Amino acid sequence: MINNNLRNERGFTLIEIIAVLIILAILAAVAIIRYLNVSEQARILAAQGAIAEVKGRLSSVQAKYIMANSGRAPNSTALYTYAVDTNQYGNTANLTNVGADFVITIATGTPITINVSSVGGVAVTGGVPGNFAGAGDP
Repeated sequence: MINNNLRNERGFTLIEIIAVLIILAILAAVAIIRYLNVSEQARILAAQGAIAEVKGRLSSVQAKYIMANSGRAPNSTALYTYAVDTNQYGNTANLTNVGADFVITIATGTPITINVSSVGGVAVTGGVPGNFAGAGDP
């Protein structure tokens, strides 16, 4: 009796198995695309965090400059010079060292421009720009 029941059991057909595999492949393709987008968004957000860190350091240096110069606010060029010149002021802000995972470039000008081009060794598409204007800028 048991042998008769086992002989009458049928498995999945080849078409059913192929249909399931196709559905799984489609779901995997969608998941991979979403994962790549999430990774890029995470790098952009990390870069924005690094820019915020640099701006915070520039703000701190700006406050030190104002205190050292009788309340006179620096323009962007003076602020940048004050932030990076250890010989004259003994006060480096170490602007580009916010972590080994970031490649940051900072250029003086009005305003000071900050750009993060790489996060975690992976280039950020187009880079992530930021600006910081000195309080003395027009």
